[in-house]
Amino acid sequence: QRSTSLLYANSTNRDKSYRDMRTTRQSQSIVISGESGAGKTESAKYVLQYLTESYGSHNGLIEDRINKSNPLLEAFGNAKTTRNNNSSRFGKFIEVHFNEKYRVVGGYISHYLLEKSRICVQSQDERNYHIFYRLCAGAPESIRSALRLGPPDNFHYLKRGCTQYFCNTQTENKLSKNRLSQDFISKGPLHDPQLDDTNDFIECDQSMDHMGLSTQDKINIYGTVAALLHLGNINFEDDPESTKGGCKVTSSTEQSLTITSEMLGLDIRDLRNALITRVIMTRTTSKNNDNIIPVPLKVHEAQNARDALAKAIYIRLFDQIVNFINKSIPFSSSNSYIGILDIAGFEYFPINSFEQFCINYCNEKLQQFFNERILKEEQVLYEREGLGLKKIQFIDNQDCIDLIESKTIGCFDLLDEESKLPTPRAEHFTNEVHKRNKGHPRLEVPRKSKLRSSREIRDDEGFLIQHFAGGVVYSTAQFIEKNNDALHASLLILIQECKNSFIKSLFPKLPELEQSAGKLNFISVGSKFRSQLTDLLNKLRSTGISFIRCIKPNLKMVPNLFEGGQILSQLQCSGMVSVLALMQQGFPSRTQFAELYSMYKSYLPAELARLEPRLFCKALFKALNLRDADFKFGITKVFFRPGKFAEFDQLMKSDPQNLATLISKVKQWLIWTRWKTAQWCALSVIKLKNKILYRRKCYIDIQRHVRMHLVYRRYGPRIRGLVKAKALHEQVAAMEKIAAQMKANKEKVYQKIHKLKQHIDQLINQITNTHMTAREIEDTYNDLVSSIDREFRRLKQAIAEQEMKDEQERLKKIQSGLEHEKHKKSDEDKRFEQENEEFRQRSAIAQRQREEEQLKSKLTAEESRRQKERQAKDAAEEAFLAEMNEREFRDYDLARRLALETGSEAELPHLQRRRRPNFNQKYDLSQHTYAQLRDLINTSCDIELLDACREEFHRRLKVYHAWKLKNRKGRNPSVANDRNDDMDQERAPKDVLNNAASLPLMDGTSKKGGQAAVASANSKTGGSGKANEQRYFRIPFIRPNEQNRDDSSEHKKKGWWCAHFDDKWIARQMEIHPNKKPVLLVAGIDDMTMCELSLDETGLTSKKGAEILENDFEQEWIKHGGREYLKKNKGQISSKYVIQLLQKYH
Repeated sequence: QRSTSLLYANSTNRDKSYRDMRTTRQSQSIVISGESGAGKTESAKYVLQYLTESYGSHNGLIEDRINKSNPLLEAFGNAKTTRNNNSSRFGKFIEVHFNEKYRVVGGYISHYLLEKSRICVQSQDERNYHIFYRLCAGAPESIRSALRLGPPDNFHYLKRGCTQYFCNTQTENKLSKNRLSQDFISKGPLHDPQLDDTNDFIECDQSMDHMGLSTQDKINIYGTVAALLHLGNINFEDDPESTKGGCKVTSSTEQSLTITSEMLGLDIRDLRNALITRVIMTRTTSKNNDNIIPVPLKVHEAQNARDALAKAIYIRLFDQIVNFINKSIPFSSSNSYIGILDIAGFEYFPINSFEQFCINYCNEKLQQFFNERILKEEQVLYEREGLGLKKIQFIDNQDCIDLIESKTIGCFDLLDEESKLPTPRAEHFTNEVHKRNKGHPRLEVPRKSKLRSSREIRDDEGFLIQHFAGGVVYSTAQFIEKNNDALHASLLILIQECKNSFIKSLFPKLPELEQSAGKLNFISVGSKFRSQLTDLLNKLRSTGISFIRCIKPNLKMVPNLFEGGQILSQLQCSGMVSVLALMQQGFPSRTQFAELYSMYKSYLPAELARLEPRLFCKALFKALNLRDADFKFGITKVFFRPGKFAEFDQLMKSDPQNLATLISKVKQWLIWTRWKTAQWCALSVIKLKNKILYRRKCYIDIQRHVRMHLVYRRYGPRIRGLVKAKALHEQVAAMEKIAAQMKANKEKVYQKIHKLKQHIDQLINQITNTHMTAREIEDTYNDLVSSIDREFRRLKQAIAEQEMKDEQERLKKIQSGLEHEKHKKSDEDKRFEQENEEFRQRSAIAQRQREEEQLKSKLTAEESRRQKERQAKDAAEEAFLAEMNEREFRDYDLARRLALETGSEAELPHLQRRRRPNFNQKYDLSQHTYAQLRDLINTSCDIELLDACREEFHRRLKVYHAWKLKNRKGRNPSVANDRNDDMDQERAPKDVLNNAASLPLMDGTSKKGGQAAVASANSKTGGSGKANEQRYFRIPFIRPNEQNRDDSSEHKKKGWWCAHFDDKWIARQMEIHPNKKPVLLVAGIDDMTMCELSLDETGLTSKKGAEILENDFEQEWIKHGGREYLKKNKGQISSKYVIQLLQKYH
């Protein structure tokens, strides 16, 4: 009731559309917009009712049919959603046509985008279209039995949603139990003051009667609706007998298949085959023959085919119903029309699919149209007329529309492109939308949604678009299927050949569609909707326009509840805030000066009619006492505040007496204006005279000030220069006070100060007696100031340096004393530490030598004892062998004699006792090659094997060098060069080699028993030190070839032979000779030219003063290029310690 009263109270807007239609002779449109459930459909009803009752024939048939068409359209096009119990699931544009007398003569209804998917599936709290429930609840028993209807629970297309009826108390009691669903029985009916399924069926049936539909037409419509319900009950299962993976109709739904075929006028076998197979037609060489190939469908494919057939039939049925209505309200001649657009409002559900995408796209286009007509065009007019009003800011949604409809990268084009692929996939389409529109401000991924349920959608399953009313996440899972409403060929051919004439009329054969059929030529639902929407907007742009904004007061859909926050949000999103701001400062009514002049010229006398139109309008408004804020003059038009033009028009069209009063007021205003103009002219002349006298006086003052300025400009710089020059004496006086404190160069400083005084006096004299320019005075003054500042700084610096020098001398004396004591103490500490360190190292070396000597003496005694034991053992063994040989000899002699006595022969072997072999050697490496020994040393982890390999390696080196020495001695002495080369290749000093010669030979004997014993013992115990101990030695060295030279030869100079032992084998060797390049050798690189003796064999440990510290060796090694030598040959080094040392170098 409140919305009704508001619409009728707002009848001025309806009259405005009607009056504009009559005045401009242009058709008008009324756009009704708002959210779902805001009352758009109800508002459209009241607008239609107002127009037909106000401007139609009383009790006219056409007007009655226009109003009575709403129940029929709502029954087949409206449904219950979670946001609105009577939500329009389609858009409609109702045209009310008028004749030349501007009376209603007919109408026409255009509809857009009926929601097809709702026919087959709904969410839990939503219903299918109202007609299904009204047929089940309100149809007479005869119709129900004929159509074999039951409660909504019995039908697959209804039972997955809400199955409750809308009822009031009376109709609830009249419903029989065989019509009720389980939810209705357990939960009760749904309540809405506007809806009642039982009564609404009766109203729908009566609406058909008003539209002129016959009884057979109604039976055909009800039968088609019932056939869709039975069609939905057909179910499928896998066919085990099919070799191609086909399916079949389940036995439990065979009855539904029979009922459906009967109602649709189809053969049951043909319907069965069309549902479980599809036909592929291939061209042959013959033009008239095509090969038909049946392809079995899987279970889900058959279900999709069934649903596609149901959607196609219902869509065609809805089109036919709209055609019935249009035929019932025809118009033979139309002069103009008023169109009412009622289209689905902006929608956002927990799951939004293709229907919501199209509806919201439509609302974006309508919002842009609203902005253009109300905001953009209005402000452009204000700017063109020069009203100077503040520009209103509003949100432009063109970028959002471009995202949806742009060529090649828009969502619609990408969807059509995906649908044409051999295997279209929703994930690929979604990824393409994100990829092609990356960085678009209106496009986001679903996880950025504010709704938790929407954030669970993956990036390839949907996208988020920021609409003018808010962000909506669209699930793209069914976009491709819903964008293609084409029925596959076998079902289409079947339905076109059915025996039911009504169904057959819904699917006429169109040759142009048959020729263009194919995947690449199909016309998508999105393309059709864009085309329809473009036609609609073109139609709206060609008409005058009015807008009705419906506001939803609350989300609970209950009366007397006003939610301010939600309402404010709707007003902001719909652009109403910007419109209200424009209306507050705008001028909605406007007319041209000439039109206003011609409109009221006939009411005025001749003297007023001769006025210029702009002046006439100004005089007219002043006579009517209109405030300046109520109107505004533009360049070609005059603009009025809301309602002011109507007041003005009413005054001008009032009775003649009042008009005469207005005319007299106009004359008075003109006289008053002209008198005011004359007064203003006289006052202007007086003001001009006074201004001339005032300016004459001002000229004298200006001349006086100019002369004063010229004098000041001429002598001012000299006066300022004198003042500044005299001020310099104060600075010089300060310098004299500071100079008195100086001790040195005082006379020189006083001379400089005296010169500065002379320069100051000279500058003052020049300024006073000569014509110096301001630039010359300034330059001379700046030079003088710079000289004073420079001397002043030098003076201060000299004083500071003098003070600093005195302080430094004092501190220097103190510091020198402290430094002397510190250096003295430091030198003593360093000398003491150095002496202690040297003493410690030398003590350690001496201690080591004593320990080695003690060990050697101990080992010598031990070896002597063992030698005696071996000699005693050998003597005992020799005695034993002699005894055994003697015994054998006796046995042999006895046997021989017995043989002689007996005359027989005896051949007895001669036995000889031998020593038992020595099995103490663990590893036999005598058969290994040099390369095998090297591999074992580099790869083995067995310590004993490594030692044995090194022993064998150095044993072979000894043998090699012994062989080489032997062969050299046997050579021809005349070969001097070879001998000298061999002598140059001496591997170690002579005393080292001699010491090795006294050690055991290869067969175990020795030349000098004591030293041999010590060496043997040391080798068995692993040397004289710790395992892997590093030791360094340095002894004098003169090569044999230099010893034979004359004493006077400068070559016969003592050199040094240095060695680094890693454990008991030499790792690095260095020979340093005067005036010769040092010789650097490293184990693994120079094995053949290095000393092959072990540490014990060299006897270096027993030489006093031979062992040196590591630092001493490393200094000499690095000094003579040892580091570079190691880096150059780092891959061949065999000593692990040297390898680690090389890493430290890095």
